[in-house]
Amino acid sequence: MKKIILLSIITLGFFSCNNNAKDNGKLNIVTTTTMITDLVKNIGKDSINVNGLMGSGVDPHLYKASEGDVTKLVNADIIFYNGLHLEGKLVEVFEKMENSTKTPIALGEDIDKKTLIGSDYFTSNYDPHVWFNIEYFKQFAKKVSSILIEKDAKNADYYKANETEYIAKLNTLQKKITSKIETLPKDKRILVTAHDAFNYFGKNYGFEVVGLQGLSTATEAGVKDVQNLANFIIKKQLKAIFVESSVPKRTIEALQEAVNSKGHDVQIGGTLYSDALGSARTIEGTYIGMFEYNVNTIVNALK
Repeated sequence: MKKIILLSIITLGFFSCNNNAKDNGKLNIVTTTTMITDLVKNIGKDSINVNGLMGSGVDPHLYKASEGDVTKLVNADIIFYNGLHLEGKLVEVFEKMENSTKTPIALGEDIDKKTLIGSDYFTSNYDPHVWFNIEYFKQFAKKVSSILIEKDAKNADYYKANETEYIAKLNTLQKKITSKIETLPKDKRILVTAHDAFNYFGKNYGFEVVGLQGLSTATEAGVKDVQNLANFIIKKQLKAIFVESSVPKRTIEALQEAVNSKGHDVQIGGTLYSDALGSARTIEGTYIGMFEYNVNTIVNALK
């Protein structure tokens, strides 16, 4: 299948229209994760066509490109993705496209590496879940705006205005979630989830974050991992742990069972959105709505 997909890239690169035919004169944009899809829609609005490869509940660590995805990628005017090896199984596809048609834009690669959270256990040596730092997401917004302006100069003022409007909304989000988190005592700010997606969130808001599976869901949690984390939960007297919408909940349920079997009652405090947004046309289906929902869920459960 991998060979078929890579061959498709080369073939489509030669035989698709060189000007990347637009629908109704609008730029055709392809995005990977739901967070980036939502961001690009907020900046481009009705002046662009956006086609997101991944939907609600889709794990980007494990996502593989289909032949249909390849067609969308080759026919796109612009491709935005997270980078930092988040979309690990798409890397080879993107590298092949760099050599044949266009260069996909990895928004995460522009972040100052000195500010990123490193990891000895992840391929890129950086935690790729950078959207949980709102300042990084503002950088994403500015980058998307600049690329759209470069490709579609006649709508430059429109894109810039949308960027300004969206960053103002992100500023409001920061104030709201900071106010909510301040209601939670610092000694209760311990977040246990299925995998380490919330390290940037923890760094910014003073949470100790512990994930059962590590940074990538491609790794499996073993019995020893479950037992060690169960002991940690009991020691810290935690009352709640959390499942994630894009990760099977069986691992957290196994953790809950292990804790309860040792005589400590721990509840599942709710479902958090980590690697993907919620369903389309819901509050959690937007980046801002997702972030606020997560914070409310975490604070209310840990209280």
